[in-house]
Amino acid sequence: MGHLVTLATCSLNQWALDFEGNTERIIESIRKAKAAGATLRVGPELEITGYGVLDGFHEGDTFLHSWEMLARIIDHPDCQDIVVDVGMPVRHRNVSYNCRVIFYNRKISLIRPKMWLANGSLLSFSFIPAGFPFTGQTWVADRDVARLDGNYRELRHFTPWQRPQEIEDYYLEQIVGKITGQYKVPFGDAVISTRDTCFGVETCEELFTPNGPHIPYGLAGVEIISNSSGSHHELRKLDTRINLITQATKLSGGIYLYANQQGCDGDRLYYDGCAMIVVNGNIVAQGSQFSLNDVEVVTATVDIEEVRTYRSSSSRNMQASKQSPFVRLDLDTRLSRRDDEAEPSLAPSETLAARYHAPEEEVALGPACWLWDYLRRSGAAGFFLPLSGGIDSCATATIVHSMCREVIKAVSEGNEQVIKDVRRLCAEPADSTWLPTTSQEVCNRIFHTSFMGTQNSSKETRDRAKGLASDIGSYHVDFNFDTVVTALTNLFTVVTTFQPKFKVHGGSRAENQALQNVQARLRMVLSYLFASLLPTVRQRPGGGGLLVLASSNVDVSELNPIGSISKVDLKKFIAWSRDSFELPILHEFLSATPTAELEPITATYVQSDEADMGVTYAELSIFGRLRKIQKLGPWSMYERLLHLWGNEYSPREIYEKTRHFFYNYAINRHKQTVITPSYHAEQYSPDDNRHDLRQFLYPSFSWAYQKMEDSVKYWESKGWTTGKAQKKSVKAD
Repeated sequence: MGHLVTLATCSLNQWALDFEGNTERIIESIRKAKAAGATLRVGPELEITGYGVLDGFHEGDTFLHSWEMLARIIDHPDCQDIVVDVGMPVRHRNVSYNCRVIFYNRKISLIRPKMWLANGSLLSFSFIPAGFPFTGQTWVADRDVARLDGNYRELRHFTPWQRPQEIEDYYLEQIVGKITGQYKVPFGDAVISTRDTCFGVETCEELFTPNGPHIPYGLAGVEIISNSSGSHHELRKLDTRINLITQATKLSGGIYLYANQQGCDGDRLYYDGCAMIVVNGNIVAQGSQFSLNDVEVVTATVDIEEVRTYRSSSSRNMQASKQSPFVRLDLDTRLSRRDDEAEPSLAPSETLAARYHAPEEEVALGPACWLWDYLRRSGAAGFFLPLSGGIDSCATATIVHSMCREVIKAVSEGNEQVIKDVRRLCAEPADSTWLPTTSQEVCNRIFHTSFMGTQNSSKETRDRAKGLASDIGSYHVDFNFDTVVTALTNLFTVVTTFQPKFKVHGGSRAENQALQNVQARLRMVLSYLFASLLPTVRQRPGGGGLLVLASSNVDVSELNPIGSISKVDLKKFIAWSRDSFELPILHEFLSATPTAELEPITATYVQSDEADMGVTYAELSIFGRLRKIQKLGPWSMYERLLHLWGNEYSPREIYEKTRHFFYNYAINRHKQTVITPSYHAEQYSPDDNRHDLRQFLYPSFSWAYQKMEDSVKYWESKGWTTGKAQKKSVKAD
């Protein structure tokens, strides 16, 4: 029968600094693991505190409360007779470490600090899909090149353990020591030997390093390896993560348990779960990537003998014989079942095919789950969104609709936490037995939309906004605020005797811009007015206001669920939602010209976003990716675009577009320092406060511009003055 062992890993929806809630979810995961017959339970990174504590890791309270919660877990009757691997910060000799604590039956076996920290330099996740949409172009990208990731600054909070295969004594806090009866415990890089096998521990980023701990672990005879992660969602990222997880044991064999945080723990990131168990490079268990479950435990039964057989290769064994040994700490228990304990029907779990979501579905689910966590934990009464009739606000509304669909799904599955939260958010009394049956029913209670029109608004945009609100079920208000605009402009005229005019009426660029800004800023003020008072108007108890949702995507810069999603991906998402959510009205948004409707509409002029910007959204997406992900300045971007766009544009046109982008990038950069917090979905997020750390006061890029001008003159002297096929006849010296 072999050596059968049932193992458990999990995804937990932790909340940064919610010590009691996090602890209860950890204990619940241990209960579920034991109920499934597991003898080892692995949890996410920093699960006691939550990953997103950030500078809270500088506070002594964070470490104190972590030990208090660990004591509660170790001493809990439901946490006995199972080996537990739990994550928390630990200060050792006045140095802060990101640690795993392994314990069994009220005894700590090892405190294992993280050795490689996530601090900007990571292996790349896929950042531009093959065939990136730009007319006549195909983007060829290396999907596994080095990149900088601005989401993580672990070196700001922790120090890596820099003594591999070494341990020393950690003098245990009294609050835990009086439970375990231990005065000191091992601290450092070691592995655990049970009566029947050996397991080792790595943490998140260590999987992504070229020489991760799983490599020497496997060569040193470690048969079970855990990885506890706080890995965030990005579009198209899961395939790379799964490739790395499966490769961790494909060459050298072994059993790999991957645990991950799931949900919004209080910051811009959504941790997308997908806990899994892999044996010799094959997936045998995989959890959900997007879920409203607070605790999800994934288990599998595996045969340790399969690992030993898999490792019979002579070349592998020659390398293994040269591997320096790890300190092995003995744990007097078995993980596998004895033959007399095994049920006759018990068998190893079967291999599974990896499950993935399409990128459009990721846009629908990731931000939706993030919004639900934010709403239920914020104390707000719901959301408020100005619906303009354009695709951006349409996308945000559709994501809220997706959120409501996920709530209904969770309710139908009997998710007690979601049922409790939805009743509270929908203003039902505490003893209510009410349950929603449609997403529109939930949406009408918690989602408020508004069309704020002026004389510059068209009937088409107003009708689209109203139609979408009706189809998804939001509480919708529709009004014009021309009188407010007129009051402000009249005040200016009284003070200055100057009457500003729109461009189409003969006004200057400055006048035109000012009159547009008045409308945009008033919409913001009105949004907060309605968000504050609509719950009172609707006689909602509790007094909480509404969270105002923004709808600026990453290409054009509240709480913003689409703030890191490109216009290209948004359009794909809307097309997918039209069919998957059965919302035919979304087709009208796809075919509509993007417009701010801040200028008067005449017989010869209708305002267009792309005309205002001077570039198309497809071009802007490429500029953004080259600037942030590829880290290209003006000159390097111009050179790259000569190759990408040379069949479409001449060198001079490419130069002018590049210069136009960087001019507007520089003059608007300061706005990103106060950008609304956005759901992080893309690596080229413009979030200055978190993800894109660049100056906001720029000089002219004069030297780069001069180099571009010289290049243009050179190519023009060679006859390259247009795009398309004529480029092929150009020959350089």
